[in-house]
Amino acid sequence: MTEIADATEVPEPGGSSEGNKPRKGGKRAKKGPLARLGLFYRQIIAELRKVVWPTRQQLSTYTSVVIVFVVIIIALVFVIDYGLTEVMKHVFG
Repeated sequence: MTEIADATEVPEPGGSSEGNKPRKGGKRAKKGPLARLGLFYRQIIAELRKVVWPTRQQLSTYTSVVIVFVVIIIALVFVIDYGLTEVMKHVFG
């Protein structure tokens, strides 16, 4: 194992060259828990307004595609399970 003999100090990104001062919380530290909770919910509502919601036709199409896919997978698993069951019955009597 090799050790580094010369340890050079590299400043942290975004840090200042003058002493290590603890970071303050900014505006968030001055608000109470209810104000922060209200801000959180306002931000949720703002993000939900940005969502592009599907139309009723798109939603029904997506739903039917998912249901058909699930039925196909169920059928596939059933066929494999049934086939393996018959093989085991044949092998073990």
